[in-house]
Amino acid sequence: MPEDSHGSKALILTFLTLIWLLIYAGGMFQPGLLDDADSVHAEAAREMVLRHDWVTLHINGLRYLEKAPLMYWTIASSFKIFGVHDWSARLPLVLAVAGLMAATFVFGRRFFGDTGGFYGALAIATGPGIYIYTRFLIPEAFVALWLVLGMFFFLAGYEQKVPSRWMCWGLAATVALNVLTKGLIGIVFVGLIILAFLSILGDLRYLKKMRLLSSSLVFLLIAAPWHVVAALRNPAEPGGAEKGFLWEYFVNEHFLRYLNQRIPHDYDKVSLLLFWLLTIVWLIPWTAFLIPALRQIPVKFRVLRATHDLRAHANLLLLIWAGAILVFFSFSTRQEYYMLPALPALALLIGGWLANEDEKSRARQSGRRAAAAMLVIGAVCFVVAEGLFLAAKPVPPGASISDVLIDRPGTYTLSLGHLRDLTLQSLGIFRAPLGEIGVFLLAGTAANWWFRRRGSACRGNLALGAMMLGVLFCVHQSYVIFSPELSSKPLAIAIRQQYQPGEIIVVNGEYSWASTVNYYTGVQLHLLNSKRTGMWFGSLFADAPRIFEDTVSFTRLWSGDQRVYLFTKEFNKAAALAQIDPSTVFLLARQGNKMVLTNRPVSPGNSPPNSR
Repeated sequence: MPEDSHGSKALILTFLTLIWLLIYAGGMFQPGLLDDADSVHAEAAREMVLRHDWVTLHINGLRYLEKAPLMYWTIASSFKIFGVHDWSARLPLVLAVAGLMAATFVFGRRFFGDTGGFYGALAIATGPGIYIYTRFLIPEAFVALWLVLGMFFFLAGYEQKVPSRWMCWGLAATVALNVLTKGLIGIVFVGLIILAFLSILGDLRYLKKMRLLSSSLVFLLIAAPWHVVAALRNPAEPGGAEKGFLWEYFVNEHFLRYLNQRIPHDYDKVSLLLFWLLTIVWLIPWTAFLIPALRQIPVKFRVLRATHDLRAHANLLLLIWAGAILVFFSFSTRQEYYMLPALPALALLIGGWLANEDEKSRARQSGRRAAAAMLVIGAVCFVVAEGLFLAAKPVPPGASISDVLIDRPGTYTLSLGHLRDLTLQSLGIFRAPLGEIGVFLLAGTAANWWFRRRGSACRGNLALGAMMLGVLFCVHQSYVIFSPELSSKPLAIAIRQQYQPGEIIVVNGEYSWASTVNYYTGVQLHLLNSKRTGMWFGSLFADAPRIFEDTVSFTRLWSGDQRVYLFTKEFNKAAALAQIDPSTVFLLARQGNKMVLTNRPVSPGNSPPNSR
């Protein structure tokens, strides 16, 4: 179907749309939003709508000046149109993935033909990296989208003797949108890639043809207004936020974070080796073809400079694109998802190679060797998964995921830190997806090997795509099972059922531990013994609400006239209640090691059914 001579553009786009619907659109509705970045960013968008302020972000009533606004604008727009729901919070990211798939297809189609574009988009849609990191609200899918479009405009313009103004302005617009999405890396990534590409080709003079004056005006018209207005509305305040928006946003969040000196230091970084290895993991199974795909990149630059080989130029640009991002973050703080904007480049390299696999005997041999290696890996994964399925004991009825995990709070500064909480006992609650994923991996890799042995790489690739549909379904199942450990939504609902205006909700610890409570109740939270972390800078402004409590003030609140709800974790509960009369402490709801206590008796009929 995806081969140029047998398929049509309309059929390819229909197929890709179906893949997107099955993988992404269906996952918008569950589970609930997670604590930390997921609900923090959704709350910023909710307060944007509530305050009618689309310039200064707020969370829990405090200014939140460290992030660029575009993703929050899209979520807030979704809330305005559809209301505040879990699915409407996720909708912009799901649409961003659709746009990313379409942009990848257009790029690949221009430089590698329909088949190359199809395989590139298929790798993006079915690779685990983009999928996992669009399950919660971070802007990397938007960053990747603008980068694909920007590189398309640049390379298409480079193939012209003099680039058209629309290509130059399109590049400038995508850079501006990326600045509004993720900050200065929108300029840095594109600048590094283009300068390296032109330097290798010995054609830095091309920069003079890129209509720099008018392109700069396009960039400034899009990117500058928000930055200017945000700086004017959030100036330095003597005795408080003495450095204002410009210091927090540019110096602290950009330069000091890159140098691992950001204030406060509430984050960690993965090892350099793991960072590079994850680049391979996030595009499994398609990275099995990465080595032969890299061989198609021209290494004789003198020959390349003397020719106008469109495909060779595209391959070179894609390699530089991926390499620039990986090298850039190799010298900075690193999270597991920072390389995601490099994935479209690798997907397109692989897609371009797959498009020509059937035409060259050496490529067919490489494809068969990769298929055989995948089959061995698939068989090993099948044995391991089914062995764990048989060894894992089913958990008792009514048991929660939190009951079979080991808390390791020191690892939660990484996006996948909670995976280290898993124990052998906890696998019993994942028996269904464990059993299924082993079958999918074995069946998919076996079918791919079978078809390639019989000369049909196209069918083999479709088998791998179908395999990943099943694998990502298992990932979604596991995500839903794991979500009670990552989300406090049931506790927020328990509070909401009892809450009356004027009552107070206190979080014992960091806001991010219970940010879903803020989002789902719509009530501003007080913070007890909080280090303030990401809320530190906003708390320095004169208009910051008085929400930070210590032991003395909390004890006074607890013994006051209004009901107080205390969200706490088991490990720090005793410290919070050290000065409290135990007879005034009542359990409203519990979820694993998290609970909500209150200073007034609870009406039994109002307790949520899943409180334990």
